[in-house]
Amino acid sequence: MTWTAPEAEPADEPLVGAERPMLEAWLDRHRATFLRNCAGLTGEQLATASAPPSNLSLLGLIRHLTDVERVWFRVRLAGHDVEARYSEPGKWDGAFEDLDPARAEAEYADLVAEMAEARTAAATRDLDDTFPHERVGEISVRWLYIHMIEEYAQHNGHADLIRERIDGHTNQ
Repeated sequence: MTWTAPEAEPADEPLVGAERPMLEAWLDRHRATFLRNCAGLTGEQLATASAPPSNLSLLGLIRHLTDVERVWFRVRLAGHDVEARYSEPGKWDGAFEDLDPARAEAEYADLVAEMAEARTAAATRDLDDTFPHERVGEISVRWLYIHMIEEYAQHNGHADLIRERIDGHTNQ
């Protein structure tokens, strides 16, 4: 049987309330939106770069977002001694290269696991807490949430277009 990406439940965000729960909910909403764009697709479909000459694919975005979650939350915020899985200095597009549709299930699971690790890394930190960034200096946890919402929003736009090119599906 061919693996397909599982269905993902849409996440609701509060319309009023405290800042922290709103930021967490908006980030989770964007995470869920991305996973919904992958739902029901096979590894082959996820690996399809559907808008040549761009090499953007949903599988490439899965891998990229795995690195983004891992590096921002685990490496920078929590100080864990782990490295990006797919990208490296001088080869930042590594997540979009050498895709293997047979690895899609495992790479999808890696993204979901990194999302959970990110929630754990941030759970005990206040929004005003800061952490070092190797190029720009101190960054607040608040800024990190806003940046991650921005990151997912940008890539959700890409994912919407890629998915629609693959099979006509939209998240309406």
